[in-house]
Amino acid sequence: MYRWHGLGDVPEDWGKSVVTIGVFDGVHLGHQRIVARAAEIGAQRGLPVVVITFDPHPDEVVRPGSHPPFLSSARRRADLLAGLGADAVCVIPFNLGFSRLDPDEFVRTVLVDRLHAAAVVVGEDFRFGHKAAGDVPLLARLGEKYEFTAEGMPLLGDDGTTISSTYIRRLLEDGDVEAAAKELGRPHRVEGVVVRGHQRGRALGFPTANLETPPHTAIPADGVYAGWLSIAGPGSDPGPDSGPGDEAGDRWPAAISVGTNPTFGEGARTVEAYAIDRTDLDLYGLHAAIDFTRRLRGMVPFNSVDELIEQMARDVDAARDICG
Repeated sequence: MYRWHGLGDVPEDWGKSVVTIGVFDGVHLGHQRIVARAAEIGAQRGLPVVVITFDPHPDEVVRPGSHPPFLSSARRRADLLAGLGADAVCVIPFNLGFSRLDPDEFVRTVLVDRLHAAAVVVGEDFRFGHKAAGDVPLLARLGEKYEFTAEGMPLLGDDGTTISSTYIRRLLEDGDVEAAAKELGRPHRVEGVVVRGHQRGRALGFPTANLETPPHTAIPADGVYAGWLSIAGPGSDPGPDSGPGDEAGDRWPAAISVGTNPTFGEGARTVEAYAIDRTDLDLYGLHAAIDFTRRLRGMVPFNSVDELIEQMARDVDAARDICG
């Protein structure tokens, strides 16, 4: 699959293609249906499928400070979209100049001049151009002008209900990672570099990987969770069948803590994971991913360190049973 950073990376001899456009944050089940429809049209017409997405989030450029917590990084989105059958993913750097393109300029710049769109598939709520002036009916009219078809699809899940990234963020804010996983079609993932924390977990017998996450990451509510810890190189995406290896691709069942560690009176919010039954890991400086499977309990202070250790042992046993 081709990965292009900006339209300038598109080869000069690139021919006609089927294009789908969106932020695709989380690449949830609704997004997956849109890409699947584009792939269906591509197969019918014998054309490659190009997915257009944006970085940073358009809201952060148009309304600074309003950036919603993101469900997936640009790299993660590209990995997920590639797995859905996209032949190319083009991440367009979103800036003020780009935001000021009127709808016709947007279509010519993004869809026509470099990608030679023959068909365009978007979500039914898709907006484009300066001040979001363009909608799906206007896209269809511009398609007649520039000789491509356009269709808007509802963002529906398997049960026919509408899915939105906003709704998934709310589920995560409530700690309902199981419901979020149903909307996403997989567990929610938080990524970051493993950094040194207070190393309290190691002293208590449960050494954890403490993630330094990028700004605006959608982190579930404070609490203890069962899930998975994996190590990935910058361009890899370990999945459920990944096994032990040389760093990249390693994956372990984990007990995960999100919060401020109230027993020790710490104020900084952390995301850390204990790879169950592994005390020999040295992961500092590596890029890691935590997949959240189920919430075990909320974050509460304990009266003593011994009481905390006893609860941590119960949490680990519960996580071990859940992750198998």
